[in-house]
Amino acid sequence: MKKICYAFCLLCVTLSPFLSAQKVFHAKIEGEIDLGLAPFVRRVISDAESQGAQAIVFEINTFGGRVDAATQIKDAILESKVLTIAFVKNRAISAGALITLSCKKIAMAPGSSIGATTVVDQTGQKQSEKYQSYMRSEMRSTAEKNGRRTDIAEAMVDERVVIPGLDDSTTLVTLTSAEALKYQISDTTVENLSKVLAAFDIHNAVIIEEKSNWAEEFVSFLNNPVVSSLLIMIGLVGLYTEIKTPGWGFAGTVSLIALALFFGSSFILQIASIFQILLFVTGIILLVLEIFVIPGFGVTGIAGILLVVGSIFFSLFNAEFYFDSNILFTAIIQLGTALFASVVIMFLLVKYLPKTTTFNRLILSNENASQDGFSAHPSYENLLNETGEAFTTLRPAGTAIINEKRYDVVTAGDFIERGSQIKVIKIEGMRIIVQKI
Repeated sequence: MKKICYAFCLLCVTLSPFLSAQKVFHAKIEGEIDLGLAPFVRRVISDAESQGAQAIVFEINTFGGRVDAATQIKDAILESKVLTIAFVKNRAISAGALITLSCKKIAMAPGSSIGATTVVDQTGQKQSEKYQSYMRSEMRSTAEKNGRRTDIAEAMVDERVVIPGLDDSTTLVTLTSAEALKYQISDTTVENLSKVLAAFDIHNAVIIEEKSNWAEEFVSFLNNPVVSSLLIMIGLVGLYTEIKTPGWGFAGTVSLIALALFFGSSFILQIASIFQILLFVTGIILLVLEIFVIPGFGVTGIAGILLVVGSIFFSLFNAEFYFDSNILFTAIIQLGTALFASVVIMFLLVKYLPKTTTFNRLILSNENASQDGFSAHPSYENLLNETGEAFTTLRPAGTAIINEKRYDVVTAGDFIERGSQIKVIKIEGMRIIVQKI
């Protein structure tokens, strides 16, 4: 019994460092900030909270990216119940600076930098005051939330904000690691992750490395402008093909899958809401009613088209960021490209594909011959060589009685008086040609 107790005590002593160790989650935010990064950050925070982690260290190295993506990430970090630490490994520029300021603690590596958050377009030109005002307020409120200097946060966006001893009214603020520490933007300057933890009194921590999973990478892939445009095109062409063919088939199934992937990824990335999805469904219902129930094409069909196009357009960007010309321009290009390609493909379907096996059911492929009892007009072949009487004067057209039935006839050019005996000499389609006996 004593041996068992000794062994148990020895085991407890051996494992005590591990039992007392705290969990620290480590996630990298690098490259371009896009919407696919937001679900990853939210998951890391959720996992850290559920596992009772002591802290989350976001290692940041980015030149920036989409404002809407950075704002989603900023909101998630500010709402975290776990201590968040930003470790600027190389640089936190533009949207990266906003994400960095959202963390409760900030550490910077020697030689790293932070700042330059003014809003620019795709050519690098500064946007109007409307854009800058929004970014100033985001930077100011985020800095204020975590006890940072709001004037420096604003100066990173607007060169007109003067920081005595740091800059005048002509340049944007971008701080080095030493300047960030001096002006109370960062808390410490350290070389690596272990020193980051030590600086904030975190010891014997178990580091849990977090990386994006396949689902997050797949959603990010679907959000790629080229991929999302292809999904829109496949969805629209598939719906058109399904409407033009009887029953439900392959085209309709592919269309539903493409549209589900498009709207699903937009919903996960918080671009689209249930409202846009309902708009799209309503638009499709109106189009179906217009095609199959309501004669002609009018208000219902036009409303259906507007709802479908509008729902897709507003699912390409978050409506809260309509002011960002980069995001808006990308959405317009995506939608325009997808619609143009869809129209071209639909035209090709109508012109060429009915000749193929796949689309044979779109047309009447079997010939219905007259000898089988099918005819688009009455057949007069049985009247050939029959005789009769001119019921009216034939000038050269008129009416004749043949086999006790009245027929419209025409002569070969002769004038035949009423009551004259005639004979059918030729049948040309619906023309019965006669001559006088």
